[in-house]
Amino acid sequence: MEDHQILLYLAAIAIGAGAGLVLPGAEHLEVGINPVLGLLLYATFLGVPFAAIGRAVRDVRFLGTVLVLNFIVVPVVVFALSRFVAGDPPLLFGVLLVLLTPCIDYVIVFSGLAGGASARLLAAAPLLMLVQILLLPVYLLLFIGPTGVAAVEIGPFVEAFLVLIVLPLATAAATQALAKRTRIARRVEGVMQGLMVPLMMATLFVVVASQAGAVADNVSRLIVLVPVYGAFLVVMAALGMAAGKMARLDVPSWRALVFSGATRNSLVVLPLALALPADLGLAPVVVVTQTLVELVGMIIYVRVVPWLIPSRVSMVNT
Repeated sequence: MEDHQILLYLAAIAIGAGAGLVLPGAEHLEVGINPVLGLLLYATFLGVPFAAIGRAVRDVRFLGTVLVLNFIVVPVVVFALSRFVAGDPPLLFGVLLVLLTPCIDYVIVFSGLAGGASARLLAAAPLLMLVQILLLPVYLLLFIGPTGVAAVEIGPFVEAFLVLIVLPLATAAATQALAKRTRIARRVEGVMQGLMVPLMMATLFVVVASQAGAVADNVSRLIVLVPVYGAFLVVMAALGMAAGKMARLDVPSWRALVFSGATRNSLVVLPLALALPADLGLAPVVVVTQTLVELVGMIIYVRVVPWLIPSRVSMVNT
């Protein structure tokens, strides 16, 4: 990623934080998260050849490694890190809710910016969504007990998958098909590709601005989460590197794997957190805090991951 893009994204985060802290009613910008994220993913999907998605679905090695990393390795890491907030139920529940669910949306964007295999992550998204729906109650039962399972509904998972993956993906596929026959569709492709950076900035701004106030109101209680979430990003970078090397993935797949292990489904699980009972009322802000830490972390990842996994690295595939 170009240096000026990094500066623009950091500026969007900083301006969003400032707006969220000083503008009355900034929290209402939350309604814009899904629309702007959906547009960003539509633009992203337009740049992914759909034939490549078909090939990616058959990449058993990559899909298997992604599943092992996210649903066997990550829970072990999450359990260890969650011990730091085990005495505070709302913090514990929020941490588990967000860190146990792998990202299916903007991970595709950030991975692509770092030269990762976006088509493979896109192909993995339905599988990741299905498995996390099935396994999240199991992990909550193991880590918290029956009360953790009873508090979770799957409706927001399904809604987010339809709105953030299925709809943008179907629209992008239709646009690509029409672009072979109509000039208008080709112009739409070109315009949307040119809007990638502004759409990413808009997404960062809206997410941060809408949530900054809630985080600031609870900062004394939430501050302990920053090192927890930061440690997760550092640990998962190392474990993602190790998993990709052990699986002998090619460079784009290896980079995508690192991003998949580190990014979490915060925008999807936020509605889940908002639906929790009153005694877990702080959990949504715990999820939002992870979003803010992760956004900064992803800006760092897009520079560090290509350095850790340079293009000249050669992995042997069989």
